[in-house]
Amino acid sequence: MKILLIYPRCLEPRSHELYSEDVGVTPIGLYYLGALLKSRGHQVEILNWYQVEQTDRDIREILLEKKPDLAGFSIVNANRFGATDTAALVKEVLPGTVTVLGGIGATFLWEHLLNNFAQVDYVILGEGEFSLMQLVSRLESGDLDNLDDIKGLAFRREKDTVCTGLPEHIMDLDQLPSPAEHFTFQHLVSSRGCPSNCSFCGSPDFWGRKVRFHSPAYFVDMLQMLYAKGVNFFFFSDDTFTLKPERVIEICRLIINRGLQISWFAISRVNCVDQEMLIWMRRAGCIQISYGIESGSPRIRKELNKQISNQEIQTAFEQTVACGILARAYFIYGSPGETRGTIRESMDLMESIKPLSAVFYILEMFPGTALYRELKQKSALTDDFWLKKVEHIKYFETDPRMTPEMILEFGRLLRNCYYRTLPRAAREVKLKDQSELYPLHADFLSRLGMTFSHGDYAAIQEIPDKEKTAEFLFEKSLAWHPNERAYLGLGIIRQKQGRYQQSYQGLSQGMKHFPGSEHLSACQCVNCMNLGLFQEALEYTSRFPGSPQMQKFRQACSQALAGGR
Repeated sequence: MKILLIYPRCLEPRSHELYSEDVGVTPIGLYYLGALLKSRGHQVEILNWYQVEQTDRDIREILLEKKPDLAGFSIVNANRFGATDTAALVKEVLPGTVTVLGGIGATFLWEHLLNNFAQVDYVILGEGEFSLMQLVSRLESGDLDNLDDIKGLAFRREKDTVCTGLPEHIMDLDQLPSPAEHFTFQHLVSSRGCPSNCSFCGSPDFWGRKVRFHSPAYFVDMLQMLYAKGVNFFFFSDDTFTLKPERVIEICRLIINRGLQISWFAISRVNCVDQEMLIWMRRAGCIQISYGIESGSPRIRKELNKQISNQEIQTAFEQTVACGILARAYFIYGSPGETRGTIRESMDLMESIKPLSAVFYILEMFPGTALYRELKQKSALTDDFWLKKVEHIKYFETDPRMTPEMILEFGRLLRNCYYRTLPRAAREVKLKDQSELYPLHADFLSRLGMTFSHGDYAAIQEIPDKEKTAEFLFEKSLAWHPNERAYLGLGIIRQKQGRYQQSYQGLSQGMKHFPGSEHLSACQCVNCMNLGLFQEALEYTSRFPGSPQMQKFRQACSQALAGGR
């Protein structure tokens, strides 16, 4: 069969901040589905329309060009209408094409979707690889009289909707064909499931609380295949990558032994990391770990069933940063029982743990979460609510003790606290004194410095002393080990300040360590031209004859020298 797997557009435009998160990325589940179907001889193409502004006319043209026999849609709550609207277009231009919805957004609203959207033929629940494969086999054979033996399938039978129940969890993940054999991507997982039971999360009901793991070899094989395709930066998107320290260390050993020069982000819990594992992770290329803190109030964390302590949070952030890994904090506000006092507790915790990156979310409720179930039990809410073109239900909207003005104030207080303390947090970084980590420490500090001077923080007016902080970090980086990025960052800052001689001297030192660096040479050209050293600048440009930037510098130097004669 010819199969099109689509991640459809969402209801609301995504901000840059939100789109930078995993939500805008093609779900790894689609790649697993595609790999299994391809291994059985089917033609599969994956399209990410989550952020792309496709018009209905564009979609019709693409569908007529592709002519799929089956169109499958992976949905979360935010893009369910993108799926149903596109499914309607499929039925309009290709009436014989089968439409299937899957993913977490379909799993917990399967009945709602089948009852209200005639353009949807089937819904796949839970882990969908084998359910979809069996459905495709039945569609090919035309044997559709009895689908009850396909677990994880929902469909219509005459006027009724039928659900065969959730499929059994795939215990041996290594039996699945590797998606990296067929597709190229950056977000990947080494496990499925999460042992925790946070009330705002749908993972416990979707994946289950019994965690299943790929073997280290399978996972690193996948990394190696993607690395061979030119991918060198990855997101390890497991709910908690660090659940088994010995397994994480083995993955890191394999990455190092195979010579994979990669960088990667991971997600963890503060009570699931230790110093030895963190050192191995840093050596293997980990540069950021995200931790769900949620709140500085132990009472609110208890309400959210987030079972971690302030001391565990403090220890994890100190140990993570000590190894040269950026510790990122996720905070939720507008939670049950939220007050200005609990926001103050979050601010106090922030000032104590000093996160070098933080993201703040208003608490939202979705089908499949304990919070949503509780809301349905204590109110007249039904799943018909989702016929409205809304992406979510914000918790504070259901709590008369909170107002929109309070929530705006809470968010402002948290962000301002974070911005205000960020330069101090960067200056007070304490790194582990271990010689094998020195080059990695220099890399960490130079990355952080660039964030202040050229990256995300540079554009945020509320952050004070950005340039001074960046200069401090670049100098501190070089105190650990020579680093090209730090030399460059210092050179640029000093140029901006008109300190060309000092910039020249620093870059001269940098080029002794990195003589082949075009970036350092280009920056030095600027110094030379400002210092009147045009002949020396020409020598730097001649090292990179194919560089458009150096060609411009060469022309400027030649004109200056000619004018001088």
